Amino acid sequence: MSSTIESISSVVGVPAGFDENDAQWYLNRELTWLRFNRRVLAEAQDERTPLLERVKFLAIVGGNLDEFFMKRVGGLKQQVGAGLSTPTVDGRSPQEQIDDCHVLVKEIEADMHAVARELLALLREQEIEFLRIDEIDEETRGALRALYRDRYYPLITPQAIDPAHPFPFISNLSLNLLVKVRPGAGQEPSLVRVKVPIGPAMPRFLRVPGRRDAFVPVDDVIAENLDLLLPGMEIESCERFRVTRNAITEKDEEEADDLLVLIQSELRERKFAPIVRLEVEGSMLATSRRMLARALGLDRHADVFAQDGVLGYRDFFELSWLDRPELQHPVHEPVEPAEFAAADTVFDLIHERGSLLVHHPYESFKATVERFLIEASHDPKVRAIKTTLYRTSEDSRIIDALIAAARNDKQVAVVVELKARFDESKNIRWANRLEEAGIHVTYGVVGFKTHCKVIYVLRQEGDHVARYAHIGTGNYHAGTARLYSDFG
Repeated sequence: MSSTIESISSVVGVPAGFDENDAQWYLNRELTWLRFNRRVLAEAQDERTPLLERVKFLAIVGGNLDEFFMKRVGGLKQQVGAGLSTPTVDGRSPQEQIDDCHVLVKEIEADMHAVARELLALLREQEIEFLRIDEIDEETRGALRALYRDRYYPLITPQAIDPAHPFPFISNLSLNLLVKVRPGAGQEPSLVRVKVPIGPAMPRFLRVPGRRDAFVPVDDVIAENLDLLLPGMEIESCERFRVTRNAITEKDEEEADDLLVLIQSELRERKFAPIVRLEVEGSMLATSRRMLARALGLDRHADVFAQDGVLGYRDFFELSWLDRPELQHPVHEPVEPAEFAAADTVFDLIHERGSLLVHHPYESFKATVERFLIEASHDPKVRAIKTTLYRTSEDSRIIDALIAAARNDKQVAVVVELKARFDESKNIRWANRLEEAGIHVTYGVVGFKTHCKVIYVLRQEGDHVARYAHIGTGNYHAGTARLYSDFG
């Protein structure tokens, strides 16, 4: 290492006596990642970016910060809990990294709120309205009440918080209402927690009846109609909060008898992992913040993030996909490379041209990589297909092609990486589906993550077996192949 540093120093003019172990020369991984997201946020601030694309970038940063707390801050907190204080190469202990990250996160969140206010004003100019309940007339509020009563009300179970009822479990990234109620005159007030039902087919932002592109947060509608949930009670306050749980729950793989069972166990434990962040609306009372922090086992100064505006900016993804093409980037259509279009089969093309380079998303993933695997799955000369899977899409043609190959009596072997963060449950489903088709499935390598993207095809050609391969930088995922820049 030192000889390498010395040779570099002589070329670039580094002073004699340069110490490569000096912390000042190194960047911190966590702070660098946050600064990267600040650059992503700059896309939402850039007036040259189409308006709905700016909304999407704001949502991306919100989602990235959620993952940052689940993965990075969660891991650092585990180190602190274990009593580790060894500094990283940049000279920061785990606790110092957490403290510095919190400062930078709060700066980013302040910028996000300013950007959100600007974008909502610009959206309103384009007749895309993001309304408060008090901006909606009584008749329309009645229609929203009916919609809420039919679709959301049956899903909600209010939970009392009092000496007879312990503080309820709060799920990861859930949006919640903390409601202070008084049962009757002269009686002591009590608290109720209401979880806002958001998920597939349950959007955060409800379209206002009779308005083309006007929306209101479903949590506002629930708060407006608490009399349905808590009849006969006086509502004294209603405050929003949101929690983020640690996603780092890995166990010792070398001690596991069954990696699949281990990952399934980790997924169950992740639901109940320690909370690493509490977000509250800026107007929440100090007494409510203290109570929540105490109940959730958090430091009310370090771990509580007060935020004006909407809690959970990742939900703005719902607005970014509106059918307003004039406010979005033109839809990109990847091209089919000319040599692929002219070839009868990919195997003929490789015989003729040798190795081929494709560049996604500019060149079509479907017309190159998927075609290669689909042709291999049906080619009577192909004897075996071996591949790795890290992430793939719900409607994956890759999975279908592998199953088709197995049904066509080819030897198929797949390495499924079960530890693909936040896709573990999906990958377990893929693995089960592949095994049911008779495919030989292995679950990565103990102690490592399998990030390589490789398809290996063995084809009988005359009296020898020819070997064909695809090696790529991106996942075998048709969706992300249209978004990210990758080579194959």
